[in-house]
Amino acid sequence: MRYAAVLAAVAVALAVGACSEDPNSLSAQAKAGDRKGYVSGDGSVEKIAAAERQQPVKLQGATVDGGTWSMAEAAGKVVVVNVWGSWCGPCVAEAPDLQKAWDGLSKAGKPVQFVGIDFREDPARGAAFLKANNITYPSLSDESGVLILALQGKAPTVPTTLVLDTTGRIAARVNGEVTASTLTGLVDDVLAES
Repeated sequence: MRYAAVLAAVAVALAVGACSEDPNSLSAQAKAGDRKGYVSGDGSVEKIAAAERQQPVKLQGATVDGGTWSMAEAAGKVVVVNVWGSWCGPCVAEAPDLQKAWDGLSKAGKPVQFVGIDFREDPARGAAFLKANNITYPSLSDESGVLILALQGKAPTVPTTLVLDTTGRIAARVNGEVTASTLTGLVDDVLAES
């Protein structure tokens, strides 16, 4: 009996040891939250023909500054959705271009709404980033990573920028850092459809 108890204890110790995690594994790095090994998109642009677009995107939630926002506020407008985080280098680099495009389209009186999704970040940190960079359009807080599920698999990495048509369907995507001129061109193309 004593021999069986010793064998059982050794088996349990081996099982527990086998379940311990290598600190260099991808899952351990992801859990660490330090973004080591992070890879951004390459800036590729995808346009989706009207006949091939999926169902309208449904977004709503709390903004990083404590307010709320929903797609209903942008009914009938082209909506630009930018998935970002202040921890993401390309997101920081593209922020002035996004604001420039937003300013230009707004001043031109075009029916467009921008909204950000601050991905996997404390809302206070996201709000501080927006304030420091003079970003004036709203950003939803997605600390849990649930909101991007509404984007139909079209936001595989951060940053990703989507242009939704006036019915809320994804019409274009930039996978990676976007420039003001590229974004303005995509928005103008979608506006020309209506």
